[in-house]
Amino acid sequence: MLSITPTVRNLLILNLLFFVVDSKLGLSGSLALRPVLSSGFMPFQFISYMFLHADFGHLFSNMFGLFMFGPLLEREWGPKKFLFFYFFTGIGAGLLFSGIGYFENTMLRNAIDVYIQSPSPDALVDFLSKHAKGLYEANLEFVNAFEENPTNSHYIQSSIQLVNITYDAVINQPMVGASGAIFGILMAFGLLYPNMELFMLFIPFPIKAKYFVTFYGLYELYSGIKNAPSDNVAHFAHIGGMLFAYILLRYWATKKTNY
Repeated sequence: MLSITPTVRNLLILNLLFFVVDSKLGLSGSLALRPVLSSGFMPFQFISYMFLHADFGHLFSNMFGLFMFGPLLEREWGPKKFLFFYFFTGIGAGLLFSGIGYFENTMLRNAIDVYIQSPSPDALVDFLSKHAKGLYEANLEFVNAFEENPTNSHYIQSSIQLVNITYDAVINQPMVGASGAIFGILMAFGLLYPNMELFMLFIPFPIKAKYFVTFYGLYELYSGIKNAPSDNVAHFAHIGGMLFAYILLRYWATKKTNY
């Protein structure tokens, strides 16, 4: 059995140490990646977010992927090139996620401004159903009361506060995890070793790496576009890691036939 490589080992240790310290000191407040429009956003978060995780399950799944696929790539490229790839894809994942988030948050801000100009019960229902279904369900009693008193200034001002709460919640939502870099590693593995067969616990038959990576990427793209309200996974960060991995490997002029 091949031993774990030095860079992968160090990354595993760093992520574990950050998880332990974060659980004691709460580093996510300043080191997690905040939306660009947030007052808490700082450029260094494009790196620091990669070493924070929401819970142990999140940490374990990412580190398991790093442990399984990382050593093979590090042996192929060497420590320096592998480490550069890891950070390039992780930062790239954060950039794509932030770019899409900037567009979505700008659209949300515009929708809020439109509502503030013409607040009404119907407009409130329309806004909440499109942008904050959870708030709509939690404030159903208020919405019904507003419908019964559409000209009441108290309800109008309260409805404006409610839509602003939606924006504050979204604009301060942090993103953490090494998933972008791990999906970059997965993409590289699929490109460099496309015909290597993988045995997955949840698939009862061997599957070639190129098919596994393709299906996984398409699933992430579908989930990101669908954007289910209950889904707290940063799917576009995963797509970003895979996309930047592909770009870098093309830049390195890497061909599958060489491996």
